[in-house]
Amino acid sequence: MSGASIDPGRLVDDDPGVRAILEGARTVAILGAHVEAHRAASYVPEYLAAKGYRVLGVNPRFAGHTLFGHPVVATLAELEEPVDLVDVFRPSASLPAHLPELLALAPRVVWLQLGIRHDDVARALVAAGVDVVQDRCTLADHRRLGLG
Repeated sequence: MSGASIDPGRLVDDDPGVRAILEGARTVAILGAHVEAHRAASYVPEYLAAKGYRVLGVNPRFAGHTLFGHPVVATLAELEEPVDLVDVFRPSASLPAHLPELLALAPRVVWLQLGIRHDDVARALVAAGVDVVQDRCTLADHRRLGLG
């Protein structure tokens, strides 16, 4: 081991921080992506893809389908490219089970969608150097901040 410390991430809940995340991200993994157009896990990533983000779906139920122009994979571990942001559409109670995969992927940001919050998981991600946004909608914030 080199002995180098990991710079801690941070909890982001302010407009300048959210703006910086949305402006800096290029590749977004959608954990819990869905095929039904009326579900937020479908129309939010579709919006992001239309705004120029590279959007990669992750959901074992739909692995092999094509969503947002790319094949869906079953797990985060199956992604074959670096990811700037993981946009999470999974129930709060399921987040501890995803923590090892999130830590292994090491994205710059994990974004928990509106209504999703897990302080213990957020603390673990921040300690590993990952920025975390909780209980906010990427689509709503993107529009509200006038991005794109």
